[in-house]
Amino acid sequence: MKVGLAQLNIHVGNFRANTDKIIKAIQTAEAQGAELVVFSELGVCGYPSRDFLEFDDYINKCKEAIDEIALHTHNIAAVVGAPSRNPRVDGKDLFNSAWFIYGSKVQQVIHKTLLPTYDIFDEARYFEPNCVFELVEYKGKKLAITVCEDIWNVGNENPLYIACPMDELVRLKPDLMVNLSSSPFSYQQYEERMKVVYANCKRYNLPMIYVNQVGAQTELIFDGGSVVVSEKGELIEQLPFFQEEVRVVEVGEKPKPITYHLPSKTALIHDALVMGIKDYFGKLGFRKAILGLSGGIDSALVLCLAVKALGRENVMSVLLPSAYSSGHSVDDSLALVKNLGSPHEIIPIEEPFQTYLKTLQPLFKGLESNIAEENLQARVRGTLLMAMSNKFGYILLNTTNKSEAAVGYGTLYGDMCGGLAVLGDVYKTQAYELAHYINRDGEVIPSNIITKAPSAELRPGQKDSDSLPEYDILDKVLYQYIEKRHGPRELVGMGFEKALVDRILKMVNMNEWKRFQAPPILRISPKAFGMGRRMPIEGKYLG
Repeated sequence: MKVGLAQLNIHVGNFRANTDKIIKAIQTAEAQGAELVVFSELGVCGYPSRDFLEFDDYINKCKEAIDEIALHTHNIAAVVGAPSRNPRVDGKDLFNSAWFIYGSKVQQVIHKTLLPTYDIFDEARYFEPNCVFELVEYKGKKLAITVCEDIWNVGNENPLYIACPMDELVRLKPDLMVNLSSSPFSYQQYEERMKVVYANCKRYNLPMIYVNQVGAQTELIFDGGSVVVSEKGELIEQLPFFQEEVRVVEVGEKPKPITYHLPSKTALIHDALVMGIKDYFGKLGFRKAILGLSGGIDSALVLCLAVKALGRENVMSVLLPSAYSSGHSVDDSLALVKNLGSPHEIIPIEEPFQTYLKTLQPLFKGLESNIAEENLQARVRGTLLMAMSNKFGYILLNTTNKSEAAVGYGTLYGDMCGGLAVLGDVYKTQAYELAHYINRDGEVIPSNIITKAPSAELRPGQKDSDSLPEYDILDKVLYQYIEKRHGPRELVGMGFEKALVDRILKMVNMNEWKRFQAPPILRISPKAFGMGRRMPIEGKYLG
């Protein structure tokens, strides 16, 4: 059977655009001789639709889209993801479903069984789990159609669930497994995903068509990477990462295995962040970005990623030197914008900063200068950037990295301003790896930006290490605490000094209130700040 894999960039709630894409993909696959074309999970409305799913009109529009798509399936079948209503009076109102459409009408609707409710997922909030298992018969073949998480309990070994959909479906003797997925990207997700696909194919001795969504939905980034795998667990076809594509594959005819070389973790993170920026702007209808360019590695990195995503002419850099800014910070920034060919402005902040100090002098009289004056400089910068944003229609890109966000090393309403946090899930040490990756074919980011000691430059001779542990140590502790959820005793058992552990964990937990007010963060790790890490703001654990 010739099967089309339709890996599409879906826009949540944009029914017209999504429906047009699906219809075009059906026509493309049919023109290439496909008998069946498979789409991603909830492809009609987009994943995740979240509380849009609670609107009756939203669900009606999903069904209207399905009906329109059906008109284009006279000679080809399509498996399309969309919610469906639960006809029973008990349970949730909706199922997360795969609609099998052929002959210009809906033939069967298969529901998702396993509803993830962990990390970034909250499907049990909206959907009823399936409890009826059936195959779809088409062209003399029996298809076992599953939706995303349904294949992640292979062999009933996942402790989160008590059911294994494929264990039920295999009793009905299917010929082919089909999985509609919306599996969000993290830098380790592809390898974990492929382990699951291979394990299913080997356990059930069946080939699998696996179609994953591509594109970004605010924080969540979907990498695509759809595959066809043989019953022996051999990779037969691989679609690209971070690109839309419709590809037709012959399934079941003595497949020839291929070897796929996974890009490096740094390359994947780079491409994910570029897509995250591009889709955030494109899907919201924004065109131009602005950021403060400090001469440090984080803002340099954000500029490079934004130029790649939006085009050099659409990214405005603003240099905002203070009395404490080093000359090389300005020179390095100017060298960077010259290398990229992007526009820039220079706005010294000393005059407005002194005006603020004069205004506050009666209140601050007799008090030593401290962090209040340091933060005031950051807030002057934030005010100027937001003024330009309002006046010229720019969206401010936040440049705070994950290490800084974790320990609260940032100023609310200052350097924490922005519409999107590009590096909020990128540790400082990873930022250096990304900078070297960007410079892999020649110097884009000036070497001095990469090699100099990190500094906020808010007081004479300031370095980040004055306030924080060295980043190579800090990031190791943060990774074990945030991504791996290891507590203080476990961290000390790994060889980290107790005083260091106590200091770092206290900073992380005390600054949840700051992160609560931060912009949305592009997620590239298995555990990002935001929707996937829900902590009480006033919690005292380890505090």
